[in-house]
Amino acid sequence: FESISNITIVTMKLTLIATLLATASAFSINKADLGKAATAGAIAFGIAVQPALAGNVDNGEQIFNANCAACHAGGQNVIMPEKTLEKEALESYLAGGRNEKAVITQVTNGKNAMPAFGGRLDDEAIADVAAYVIATSEAGWD
Repeated sequence: FESISNITIVTMKLTLIATLLATASAFSINKADLGKAATAGAIAFGIAVQPALAGNVDNGEQIFNANCAACHAGGQNVIMPEKTLEKEALESYLAGGRNEKAVITQVTNGKNAMPAFGGRLDDEAIADVAAYVIATSEAGWD
């Protein structure tokens, strides 16, 4: 259980609450309230099960420095200089926009001159790199 993140625990708790609300509303006698409760439960459940991408930024920095910095030191790109890891460039060039999921996809599968790291790094390491890239693009690269 040490590897379960706080976000996963919160998501599990919200899912449980939504399930309990939906179950309790099913036994409600007032049919008008039943529809409202079911809708609220469905909304709560939908919010609770959204994927929470929250890699570890500190781990991501270490993994980035060991695997990515040769081409992307300081958020730059030595192969295609216009496609940096700066906030504006990620918003323009990254398929899916500037978000952790899009970075995970790019790092996992590679694209153009960028090799795929899916076979070299595990999913957690890639999520950590994605969290680091997004956080650092927001704060600004050194």
